[in-house]
Amino acid sequence: MAKAPGKSYRQGLTLLEIADKFGNEEDARKWIESRRWKNGPYCPHCGSLNVQSNIKHKTMTHRCRDCPKKPMFTVKVGSIMEGSKLKYRVWAIGLYLYTTNIKGISSMRLHRELGITQKAAWHLLHRIRKAAEKNIPIFGGEVEVDETFIGGKRKNMPNSKRKELTGRGGVGKAVVAGMKNRDTNQITAKVIQKTDAKTLQGFVEDNTEEETMVYTDEAKAYVGVDRPHETVCHSVSEYVKGMAHTNGIESFWALMKRGYTGTYHKMSPKHLSRYVNEFGDRYNNRPLDTIEQMEEIVKSMPGKRLTYQNLIADNGLDSGARSI
Repeated sequence: MAKAPGKSYRQGLTLLEIADKFGNEEDARKWIESRRWKNGPYCPHCGSLNVQSNIKHKTMTHRCRDCPKKPMFTVKVGSIMEGSKLKYRVWAIGLYLYTTNIKGISSMRLHRELGITQKAAWHLLHRIRKAAEKNIPIFGGEVEVDETFIGGKRKNMPNSKRKELTGRGGVGKAVVAGMKNRDTNQITAKVIQKTDAKTLQGFVEDNTEEETMVYTDEAKAYVGVDRPHETVCHSVSEYVKGMAHTNGIESFWALMKRGYTGTYHKMSPKHLSRYVNEFGDRYNNRPLDTIEQMEEIVKSMPGKRLTYQNLIADNGLDSGARSI
């Protein structure tokens, strides 16, 4: 097993190793089953462990003995994979490509690598992003907080949109608030609607314990936050003052924007939250071996759904992709 780039203690997987590991459909299916069902298969409908395995059926693999109708099912049912017609090998190798491309992987490249349509690759990637979403525990200790603006360059907008905008900075852009815990090196980030005091202070207070030390820049919106608070003044080129700095969270913004400019090139406000979650998950899982990163996503699949119709449905946000 090869060492993964960037961290000498991380173990990666080569293309040859992944091809051997998932050499056929049964190998891929059994690997996914073993990661989702650590204690053996259970019924996705009632939770019973009284399950018949290896049933004789073209597509189904298990049957529940306790449900009144004795339903048949596979490891896909009750998870983000439910309803997917993609083969298990496509899912497994797709997970590998997703986790090993630290700047992300485009649907066009995935479609070429896996031999599926671009539409199927796009849906697969959004399903993986959805599966990777986690509830990050509230932070304690010391945290750095910052926000960044994404998308909406005036030169990339039609004239009708451009005329609606005035001002500088974040006007017309999506806003993402982020926080890094210095003790754990974990990130939490989310798309927000405003950069006012109520929104940013609410983000801080919702994600930290009461005694958490908060470091921010000099933005007025953070003044009065109900936490111990120190600042640095970027406007006068002050970037470190004692323990106060936001270099850690800013390094996360750099990672995320390299992914957008180097891989995705454009994004839409409609799907931005999933992209933010993707890079937060990538950052938080950096210490893990490649196979462990893949396993973490599989273990997070149950109870989540993202059908294609839900993916393209109107959620009130602009679906037009614009460059950063």
